[in-house]
Amino acid sequence: MYLMSVTMLLHRAVIPHLRQACRLKSAPSRLYIRACSTDDSLQPQCPSLAFSGDNSSTGGWKVMGTLLGLGAVLAYHDHRCRATQESPHIYTREEVRSHSSPETRIWVTLGCEVFDVTEFVDLHPGGPSKLMLAAGGPLEPFWALYAVHNQPHVREMLAQYKIGELSPEDKAPSTLKTSDPYIDDPVRHPALKVNSQRPFNAEPPPELLTENYITPNPIFFTRNHLPVPNLDPETYRLHVVGPPGGQSLCLSLDDLYKFPKHEITVTLQCAGNRRSEMTQFKEVRGLEWNIGAISTARWAGARLCDVLAKAGHQLCETEAHVCFEGLDSDPTGTAYGASIPLARAMDPEAEVLLAYEMNGQPLPRDHGFPVRVVVPGVVGARHVKWLGKVSVEPEESYSHWQRRDYKGFSPSVDWDTVDFDSAPSIQELPVQSAITEPKDGETVQSGEVTIKGYAWSGGGRAVVRVDVSLDGGLTWHVAELDGEEQRPRKAWAWRLWQLQAPVPAGRKELNIVCKAVDDSYNVQPDTVAPIWNLRGVLSNAWHHVHVHVAP
Repeated sequence: MYLMSVTMLLHRAVIPHLRQACRLKSAPSRLYIRACSTDDSLQPQCPSLAFSGDNSSTGGWKVMGTLLGLGAVLAYHDHRCRATQESPHIYTREEVRSHSSPETRIWVTLGCEVFDVTEFVDLHPGGPSKLMLAAGGPLEPFWALYAVHNQPHVREMLAQYKIGELSPEDKAPSTLKTSDPYIDDPVRHPALKVNSQRPFNAEPPPELLTENYITPNPIFFTRNHLPVPNLDPETYRLHVVGPPGGQSLCLSLDDLYKFPKHEITVTLQCAGNRRSEMTQFKEVRGLEWNIGAISTARWAGARLCDVLAKAGHQLCETEAHVCFEGLDSDPTGTAYGASIPLARAMDPEAEVLLAYEMNGQPLPRDHGFPVRVVVPGVVGARHVKWLGKVSVEPEESYSHWQRRDYKGFSPSVDWDTVDFDSAPSIQELPVQSAITEPKDGETVQSGEVTIKGYAWSGGGRAVVRVDVSLDGGLTWHVAELDGEEQRPRKAWAWRLWQLQAPVPAGRKELNIVCKAVDDSYNVQPDTVAPIWNLRGVLSNAWHHVHVHVAP
């Protein structure tokens, strides 16, 4: 009878907490959240308890004694969790403000909740300095600027650091009623596929991307890191810092127009183009770009080398970099910045522009009005928009986007082991191609299929061939290249390509693949696995499109 009572006690008091223990074992890094969870979907199957053998009685009592102790501990822990959930610790804003350094611990608020993020500061993907801007205060002004934070996995991560809530009587100060920094952003074309609204990032749909060799301005892909500034062309000034003993320049638009006007056709590609394919292999952090974070335009402006020479700069034997600073900035005044080597900037053959026209028109606001940098053959992150300052420095730009982003790493590197100082900043991009027609999942007619796409390589390397397969890479066809002829070492723009090929008889599906080859015989890798990296940049594996064949 006593044994039965103990068994019932075990069933009622211990077994539920054993289930909790199973959950805790499956997710040690989220101890508090999972231990207090009542979501049975998180529970793995626990092993059954059974006594066997001649010593079952003694062994059974030992096991039950252990389980009773474990049950008591877990019951107490569950009681504490429930108490915490029912009665969170209440803090005032003044208390939160007093926790703004590693010595006092770093607290922040979001809504009415309070978080101690001291242990997370060094792990912040944007760098510790960005998170420290909110130390002792609210996250809202910064999340309004970087809306990428408003995602479930970010909130789940933040929830692990919750320590309490703000006092209901402690009203938010009026200074928190900040104006929307994106309220003055320009109107965008409805055809664009939006990847984020704040800041605005969008790409043209594949079927429009290669309709024209020159991408129309309204559907040119847009990559913004901050709100779009609304600049007055009459008062605009570009500051060019001169060398020691030289003369710094303060240039108006009219001053820039006096330099010899130079025009070139250049393809811009974001480092994260085709990131979504890396995400399918393994999760990465970044905007989910499809194949459209690439576009081509005819740019016009003053050569950077002419402007630098006017300020007294010249090539030097020691390493140097040309640093660019934009007029877009966050609430702290931190501007977007990037840099390129001085040797490239001073080389007339590199054709680096301070552009003020795009496809024969003044730059659209989303694309840098009134002046932006165009660096042919180089990743889009270095083409700084809304250019405000140019300087020559002994080291590359200290901007977050130069030092702590847009770098490639081994597939073995994760966010716990990454060392951004160990990798060079991306400059020239690898060879790339993608299929724009037909679309993935589309149904094509039997008989003959027309396949279209683009191909491009960084550094001025020309695309010499595009291979296309209808069977996943078992057999290949050579596509026809369209578009402008490319100059040796100055192949700044893409090649559009197409192929008309017979559909093999009896096939119900086609696995269409493309790969490009440049004039250095660089070729795209066949899979994502060996090039995967935690930021999802430099994604240039063979592009696959699966289509159905109509009966």
